[in-house]
Amino acid sequence: MEFKNSYEGAKWAASYAKLEFADTYYLAYRDLPAIFLEHTKGRKAIDFGCGVGRSTRFLQKCGFSAIGSDISEGMISKAKEIDPKGDYRLIADGDFGQFKHNSYDLIMSAFTFDNIPTMERKVAIFQGLKNLLNNDGKIINLVSSPDMYYNEWASFSTRDYPENKFAQSGDKVKIFITGIGHNEPVEDIIWTHESYQDVYNRAGLEIVGTYKPMAKGDEPYNWVNETRIAPWVIYVLRSKS
Repeated sequence: MEFKNSYEGAKWAASYAKLEFADTYYLAYRDLPAIFLEHTKGRKAIDFGCGVGRSTRFLQKCGFSAIGSDISEGMISKAKEIDPKGDYRLIADGDFGQFKHNSYDLIMSAFTFDNIPTMERKVAIFQGLKNLLNNDGKIINLVSSPDMYYNEWASFSTRDYPENKFAQSGDKVKIFITGIGHNEPVEDIIWTHESYQDVYNRAGLEIVGTYKPMAKGDEPYNWVNETRIAPWVIYVLRSKS
């Protein structure tokens, strides 16, 4: 299956830099500080698939010494422009040679695996990330729920892509992100909870926490479906060994 990462390139880097922790994205990050407190012990972190560094800077504000990493040169360049003092590293796809094994307390990946196709690639990348964790280290994998691609949201629209409803794990789906300045949809890879369980098991990881954040209704945002359907799933993982 051919798949082109829609987020690569300077145009998307500039557009993605405009996104804030608001609307549907607010729910993705709202509960993370409490999740960090419950599941992590140290402060040494990697933000895998950091994009323009939004989640890296979030980790820093939560007290982590965080390194942002991404395979997109455009994204890393934009991250360094926004945050010149931050540590942002361009890596080759699946190459974690810049990082010391058995050293990190937390590896966070926010939305990255929405754009990684095939079971084999997902498993290989998680195996590489697992090797970077110390004995108490955790991976937090924040992904789009399959429901994301079937419904309307404060930050997203799928109404023009009814074919999404027939997609199965590994299929390409399209979604439009509002508030980024152009009308081009992005192409993601849909992946179910059962398929993620399979990926984690094959990679030698186990789930120690699963969170599905929904809006409470009293937030200052114009919710669409967020009060009744969870757009995101947050998995907390540790090594089986």
